[in-house]
Amino acid sequence: MYDSIDRPRYLVPGLAGIYAALDTFSWPLIRAATGLFFVPHGLQKILGFWGGDLAKTAEGFGKLGLEPGMFWASYIGGLEFFGGLLLVIGLLTRPVAALFVGFMAVAAFYVTIQRGWFWAGGGMEVPLYLMLISIAILIRGGGALSADRALGREI
Repeated sequence: MYDSIDRPRYLVPGLAGIYAALDTFSWPLIRAATGLFFVPHGLQKILGFWGGDLAKTAEGFGKLGLEPGMFWASYIGGLEFFGGLLLVIGLLTRPVAALFVGFMAVAAFYVTIQRGWFWAGGGMEVPLYLMLISIAILIRGGGALSADRALGREI
């Protein structure tokens, strides 16, 4: 992937073999961790896990001006659950990542920005971070260890 000239020297050159062996797994790890971040949020919205409630989520979306609230709550819950699973396996990776970019842009710049930066105060820090990761996934695609690659086609 890199020419020897482009690759930075390792701090511990003796670990070069370990780095090379694990390099193949670094991108799937990022993609899967991002997908797995969203899955429980979707389960909470659409199936009521962990005290979630689709009707209350829809009501909250409505109060934010995201109408019709039930449509958006269902769509976002479905995107988080099913889209998260698709990211984990790397199927339809770029289209799903594009949907997450839009979702997280709204979350960061419309919903949470007025609460400040820090996630502990409900700020935009985490949605912005997830948007940037989703942009990277959109650009790079599923990668070598993905269902997209196994099927021989990445969109």
